[in-house]
Order: sequence, then structure tokens, then C-alpha cells
Amino acid sequence: MEKRNKITVVLALVLLLMMGFVYGQDRVISANQLPKTAKNFLFVNFKGIATSSVIEDNEIFGVDEYKILLTNGIKVEFDSKGSWKEVDGKHQKVPYGFIPAAIKNYVAKSFPNTYIVKIERKRWSYEAKLSNGIDLEFDKNGNFKRIDD
Repeated sequence: MEKRNKITVVLALVLLLMMGFVYGQDRVISANQLPKTAKNFLFVNFKGIATSSVIEDNEIFGVDEYKILLTNGIKVEFDSKGSWKEVDGKHQKVPYGFIPAAIKNYVAKSFPNTYIVKIERKRWSYEAKLSNGIDLEFDKNGNFKRIDD
């Protein structure tokens, strides 16, 4: 009986691993399949710029995130609900329409002649990379915290 239990446990683990490989994969989708929030974000902030690729990152329990590459080279990541997580301009200026005013104002005042090339929204903070290579960290309200090393 003990041998059967071990075999059952091993088979169950193998099955779970196989399910993880099947369901935990990326797949290419069309921009029309994005959540409405993500489609609106792209329309407002990147009007007239087509998508080069749209990847849906799936985990075992559903969609984890969406990764979009635009034809101008900018990369945008959204969470499973379509809220933006990261906008990476790949050394180009990102649009400022969605960036909190406190962050835009701080960068304009403290780092004139620079611009934001990447911004990431985390649960409790924002991180912004400037065109001069400096990384800044802000709290969830957009208040400057520190220069990130």
C-alpha cells in the first residue's frame, strides 16, 4: 500500500508540473484582445502608434500580465486587469500624460534638460529612469524619496 501511495504522489506531482508548462506560457494575441483599460491607455498615450507585438503572459491561475511592443520601440507592460505597470521608452522620452504631476514637476525642477525614459509603477512606489541615466524613486503619491543606486 505504501508503494502505491508513493506512485500516486509522484504521478500527481508530474501532472501538476505538466499543467504548469501548458498553462504558464506566453501567447501572442491581438491588441483588440487586451483589457479595455489597457486599450484606452494605449489610445490616449500612444495615439497613432501601432503595436508590433502583444504578448499575454499566462500563469496557472490565469493571465499574469500583458507585454506590448510598439512600432516606435517603446515597451508597455500591463497587469492582468489592464493597468499600466511599466513604460520603457528604450532611451526615448515616454509620454507624460499618465505620469503623476508630482513626479513630472520634480523632474522638471530638479533635473532640467532631462526627460523620463522609463517609469515603473509598483505597489507602494514609482521608479523613474532619466535620460542622463539617473534612477529616481518616489512614493505611491509621487513624492520624491531618493536617487536609486
